[in-house]
Amino acid sequence: MKNADVHGTVAEGFEPVMDAFRRNFAQGAEVGAGLVVYRDGEPVVDLWGGDADPDTGQPWRHDTIAPLASTTKTFAAGSLLLLVERGQVDLDAPVARYWPEFAQKGKGEITVRVLLSHRAGLTSMEARPVTWEDLRDWTPIADTLAAAAPEWPPGTAHGYHGVTFGHLTGEIVRRMSGVSLGEFFAREIAGPLGLDCYLRVPDAELPRMATMVVPDAEQVLLGMEVPELADMVQALNDPASLTYRSMFGSVVIGWDATNDPSTYQVESPSMDGVASAPSLARYYAALIGEVDGVRLLGPQLVEQARHSYGDGVDEILRVRTSWGLGFALPGGPMWPVPEKIGGLFGHSGASGSFAFADPERGLAFAYVPNRGSELLEGGDFRVRGLIAALYEGRL
Repeated sequence: MKNADVHGTVAEGFEPVMDAFRRNFAQGAEVGAGLVVYRDGEPVVDLWGGDADPDTGQPWRHDTIAPLASTTKTFAAGSLLLLVERGQVDLDAPVARYWPEFAQKGKGEITVRVLLSHRAGLTSMEARPVTWEDLRDWTPIADTLAAAAPEWPPGTAHGYHGVTFGHLTGEIVRRMSGVSLGEFFAREIAGPLGLDCYLRVPDAELPRMATMVVPDAEQVLLGMEVPELADMVQALNDPASLTYRSMFGSVVIGWDATNDPSTYQVESPSMDGVASAPSLARYYAALIGEVDGVRLLGPQLVEQARHSYGDGVDEILRVRTSWGLGFALPGGPMWPVPEKIGGLFGHSGASGSFAFADPERGLAFAYVPNRGSELLEGGDFRVRGLIAALYEGRL
């Protein structure tokens, strides 16, 4: 969309971010989007523009909410880490202490830390691909994971738990809190912070939701031709590969469900959360510092969350990745950043969404668009330009 109206404000020194945001629209890369950055608990960038629904011309508003895809996983991770912060869960305790059935098939020694850092080897739901009904009922997915055997010796390698991460972490939260992951997140995190962030979207909020625009075949092909992703693309086209079995082979639903409201009315904590850009940034700001009197994680746990527990070729994505405690870390083609920046943690999604925190500089960044990324897990050139602009003059 060219000549889109961009609204909002930036604090002094953040003007390059507005320029980059406008440029994405001018180059035809955007449909609608919101971008918010917090510094030391206060918003310093608050921008939005374009269309929330290109078919009707409904404009993107400050409070527009949109699907996050895999960025949703950080709601699950933050919920479990909040229980760790409160002393209710021990990172180095076996998952089976909180979820006894999990000990099946040699999984009795897998710790919460290993689970959070994508090293448990429980990546595939091929034995029972996820359906909408399973998401609605929750327990069929948890039971399948409890009965599953790891794909590699736990703790010896890392691989993206793209479909399973939310239920693996969410079941611990459910067992320890007595409520569903979505209810816990709403009560303990979204409520106190006043967030428009949802693991299940209430009916009343659906009218504020943006319509997703899926990349066309030509755009997807361009994404697949990125040289650094060649091994991942090859594996995704091989039904016998662990990559395929853990991604496409683990779900019955797909992009055809992207704009079906029912997709967001069940708890799908790996794939289908929803948020506005202001609220997603506020969530990340509260992970690393105080926001209106609320701080979610203490400095010591933040340090552990952004520590790399697995760095190198990802068993699933087949590219270099780096994983902290439920959060992705910079490194590799999914999240390249300027060399002088360190200590960031966040996540991207195929919806194009991207969020991260920078504790060293007190920054929290959230980008929520409605044009899906041509890359499997996001982190495309739109995001890279915005991040480069954010750090312009700050290195």
